[in-house]
Amino acid sequence: MKITLAQINFIVGDIDGNKEKIIAAAQQSKGSSLVVFSELSLCGFPPSNLLGYTDFIDRCEKAIDEIAERCDTIPLLIGAPVRNTSGKGKPLFNAAIFLHQGKRQIFKKKNVGLTNYFEPADETNILQLGCMKVAVTIGEDLYNIGEDEFLMTNRIDDFEEKPEIIVNLAADRFDYQRAAKRREILRMTALKHEIPLIYVNQVGGNANLIYDGGSMVFGYMGYVIKSLPFFKEEISTFDCELFISMKREDNQLIPSKMELIHDALVLGIRDFFQKQGFKKAVLGLSGGLDSALVIALAAKALGPENVMGILMPSQYSSDHSVTDAIASAENLGCPYHIVPIKTAYDAFEETLKPIFKDLPFDVTEENLQARSRGVIVMAISNKFGNILLNTSNKSEASVGYGTLYGDLCGSLSVIGDLYKTEAFELCRYINRDKEIIPWHTINKPPSAELRPDQKDTDSLPDYPILDAILYQHIELSKSAEEIVEQGYDEVVVNKVVKMVYRNDFKRFQLAPVLAISPMPFAMREMPIVKK
Repeated sequence: MKITLAQINFIVGDIDGNKEKIIAAAQQSKGSSLVVFSELSLCGFPPSNLLGYTDFIDRCEKAIDEIAERCDTIPLLIGAPVRNTSGKGKPLFNAAIFLHQGKRQIFKKKNVGLTNYFEPADETNILQLGCMKVAVTIGEDLYNIGEDEFLMTNRIDDFEEKPEIIVNLAADRFDYQRAAKRREILRMTALKHEIPLIYVNQVGGNANLIYDGGSMVFGYMGYVIKSLPFFKEEISTFDCELFISMKREDNQLIPSKMELIHDALVLGIRDFFQKQGFKKAVLGLSGGLDSALVIALAAKALGPENVMGILMPSQYSSDHSVTDAIASAENLGCPYHIVPIKTAYDAFEETLKPIFKDLPFDVTEENLQARSRGVIVMAISNKFGNILLNTSNKSEASVGYGTLYGDLCGSLSVIGDLYKTEAFELCRYINRDKEIIPWHTINKPPSAELRPDQKDTDSLPDYPILDAILYQHIELSKSAEEIVEQGYDEVVVNKVVKMVYRNDFKRFQLAPVLAISPMPFAMREMPIVKK
């Protein structure tokens, strides 16, 4: 018996397009005993409040009918929302639907998952596939949502008949720790129950969320006997006789943290553009590390000819900032323009002089420079249709080190979930074979260059200290007191934590941030008004 894993990049809401991808994959897999797709593959994941529209569900039902008709001879297991007709509970089930020769069998998801539209279901139906009994599970059916979402639950023990294969349809988002954790929990599940396990994960970027694929097949002994790549579509068939294999795959090493992050961000940018029909990007190119990193990632995702850098020096910009920015663009082959902001800044100063009178230079004038740059790059975006990329990092976003409607402008925040120390590390990874990002950009002290001789450390702790405190507070939810107990300076910790809480209002207005960490800000919901 042969089973096909269909790891496909679906688009949220593109029911017709997703339907055609499912049918094409099925036709490619003729001869398989089963073709398995990812969670909610028909409508794309996550559909969010699209599930509340009746016509959306109607279109899903129509597409299921067409798939069943056009793939009548090919056994399929697809993910889709189905109506809850019981009259009780929430309106939908998150379901896996088996289609073959006019037969339909629906397997409902047990856990609520990511939306309020899905009713939990405790069904433990077995799919009889030839002589094989298959346990069909969806997403977190194999996980225990508690202190650690990757802890094993006894979900498989709920089945009245012991299955001979476990199949899991998943849409498990990427973070740089998740691949290793996911593999371990799936391995433990297969090993504990001594049942082979097939795991099919979604791949692709949908706005801020990235799905890394990495679908796998585990044998009885918990060995990975088949794996699909990270961050790429692939349709692959394997023979179930391999379930008894004691051999591990040779290519089962999980990539390094920086390789995972790099590939995830490139995929996230590419899908953000391609799935919306965009082709070209623009960004402010300051000569600093963050913008150099973003233009390198964007050039990789979109092609260098499609990424425009705008250099906007002020009277406070150093000569090396301009030369470093030019080097960044030229190393990549990206077009660039130099647009000094002095004229615009002077005009703002003159316009505000009757109100400001002789008040001294302060953060107001610093923000005027950032907002002058924001006006320029947004004007270029409007005129030419280039989508503006934001270049702020997570360290800056955490403590509010950025100007609303200035350097925080943008339609997509590329590195907003990457701490500054991680940005340095990713730049070095990109330069592992040759200089792409100028080494001078990487090695010089970071500066916003909004006043004479300014350095980031004038306002912030050194980044290694700052990021360590932020990681403890944001990713690990440690209080200021708990962080101080680890040996960090109490004054510094209290200052940093206070800055985090004071700047939730800025993060609320940020562009979608490509999520690559265990705790991106989009999933850290905090009240804006609080004390």
